[in-house]
Amino acid sequence: MSNITLGIIGGGQLGSMLAISAKKLNIKTVIYCDDPDAPAQNFCDEFISGNYNDKEKVIKFVNLVNYVTYEFENIPFKTLSEINKLKPVLPKPSVNRLIQHRLAEKDFVNNLNIRTTRYASVENKSEIEALEDLLPGILKTTTLGYDGKGQHPVNTVEDFNSLNIDYSKGYILEKLVKLKKEISIIITRFNDQKYEIYEPIENKHEDQILKFSKIPADIDKKIYDQSKDWAMSIAEELKYVGTLCVEFFIDRNDNLYVNEIAPRVHNSGHLTINAYNVSQFENHVRAVCGLEQIPLKKISNATMVNLIGDQITNYRKFPKFSDNEFFFDYLKKEIKEKRKMGHITTLI
Repeated sequence: MSNITLGIIGGGQLGSMLAISAKKLNIKTVIYCDDPDAPAQNFCDEFISGNYNDKEKVIKFVNLVNYVTYEFENIPFKTLSEINKLKPVLPKPSVNRLIQHRLAEKDFVNNLNIRTTRYASVENKSEIEALEDLLPGILKTTTLGYDGKGQHPVNTVEDFNSLNIDYSKGYILEKLVKLKKEISIIITRFNDQKYEIYEPIENKHEDQILKFSKIPADIDKKIYDQSKDWAMSIAEELKYVGTLCVEFFIDRNDNLYVNEIAPRVHNSGHLTINAYNVSQFENHVRAVCGLEQIPLKKISNATMVNLIGDQITNYRKFPKFSDNEFFFDYLKKEIKEKRKMGHITTLI
C-alpha cells in the first residue's frame, strides 16, 4: 500500500468506482457522505457519514487524507473552500462554484467563444413574455438538479402558468435545438497542456436520464475534432486537475453546442473501464494524486446500458453474461424509480 490516502466526498456509484480504481493503484480511500447507506462504503478503506456542514466530522475526515476530491458537484462551496485550506481539493473549489450555477456556467463557456444554445435568466414572472423567442425551451433551476430534476419543458408562454414556479430560486430558460444527437467528451487534465482525452461518446437519454452510450460515436471528423478542442479549451481555462466531462448537442445542421460541464467523472464514461487501458476513474485518481500520466489506448469499441430502477432485479437474480459483457451492480440498498442501479458494458 502506498503512503497516499485520497478523500472522496460523496458515496454513490462514482465514489465507488473511484475507490476501486484507487485500490488498484495501492491508494487508500476515505469516503465522506451524508447518506449513511451510501454504497461506496463497500469499496473504501474508511467511511464517515455526516452532514457537509458538520465541522467536527469534516475535520476528522480531512485529518485522515492527503488529497480530497468529490464525485458530484452539489457540495457546499464553503465546505470545499474550508477543506482546501488544510488539504488540496481537486478540482479546485472555485471550479465547483462556477459549475453549480447554470447561468454562470453558460456565460463562462460563451466567453471562450464556444457555442451554447441560446439562454436567458428568469428572475420574475414579468420577464416571461419577452422570452417568447426562446420557446420551445427548457426551464431549469440555476442551482442543484441533475438527471432531469429541476427541469421543465416549456412550449408556450401559457405553460409557465401551470408550473407553479417559485421565482426566488432562480431559473434559466434554454432554447431547444433541433436535436440530431448527443455526445460527450471525457478529458483528464494533469496540468498545463497535459491531457488524456477519450474519443467522443454518443449518448441517448430517456426521461432526461442517460440510458445508452457507445463508442465510436457516429459523427464526422469536424465534430470529432471540434468537440475535443472545445473540451481542452474549457479544461485549460479552468486550470482543471482531474477528469472532466463536457456534454454536447448536435443539431440537424451538424452544429455543435456545449450543453453542460460536469466537473467530475461521468456516467457516459463508465465504458472506459473495459474499453481502455486506463479508465476515467483511474485517470482522475492519477491526476489528483500527482501520479504518472499513462498514454491512453483503446482496447475495444463498446456500448453501455444503464439499469434504472427495478431493471436491475432480473440481472441480480439471473447473472448470466457473455465473455464480452460486464455487469456492474452499484449495491444500492433501495430500488427507486429513475434511480441508477447498475450498468452493463458490452465490448464489440
